[in-house]
Amino acid sequence: MKKMLMAAALAVLSGSAFAEYSFEVHNNTRSMIVGIEASEDGDSWGDFDIARGIPSGARSTLIWDSSTDDGNCVWTFRATFADGSVSAGVDFDFCEEGLVLEFN
Repeated sequence: MKKMLMAAALAVLSGSAFAEYSFEVHNNTRSMIVGIEASEDGDSWGDFDIARGIPSGARSTLIWDSSTDDGNCVWTFRATFADGSVSAGVDFDFCEEGLVLEFN
């Protein structure tokens, strides 16, 4: 089963100074990740800009948007893959330091 990743109001990290709000995503599947959604409540989902996607085997560093600063630590994530499949929603605790979201 493929795991999912990424959270509401995220952007690709490009030399930003907001390292304390960053986390890594690892696509350990055979399919490119073309979309990532996150939900704080499991009902309402937000899309994230992951540029051209996350290729199979690649890692990307992402950061939280400041609009989520007062949000919960635990968010549910899911990914959409180039083959059209969508991962099940998986909860991640973003208060954990060094978090890596891995899709397998």
